[in-house]
Amino acid sequence: MAAYIIARIEVTDADQYENYKAAAPAAIAKYGGTYLARGGAVETVEGDDENRRVVILQFPDMDAARAFYNSPEYTAAREKRAGAANGQFLIVEGL
Repeated sequence: MAAYIIARIEVTDADQYENYKAAAPAAIAKYGGTYLARGGAVETVEGDDENRRVVILQFPDMDAARAFYNSPEYTAAREKRAGAANGQFLIVEGL
């Protein structure tokens, strides 16, 4: 069953964040993930306005999503994000 990582990210240092954006895709692909949305336009239709960057990733299953998030490759990418962004990351099981 597919699983999704949904991230809502407030970028605080756009220049430094570019280093993270360059490092993350290889780690995502290595663990079977694909981008479904990556920082495109967001329109709030209900609730509080969402002004953060929204990223949605699809993985084959929850185990693959967890393996990606905890992998050495993504740990290295997250280190590049440190100090450049604050965010919330969720792993959601699909239907």
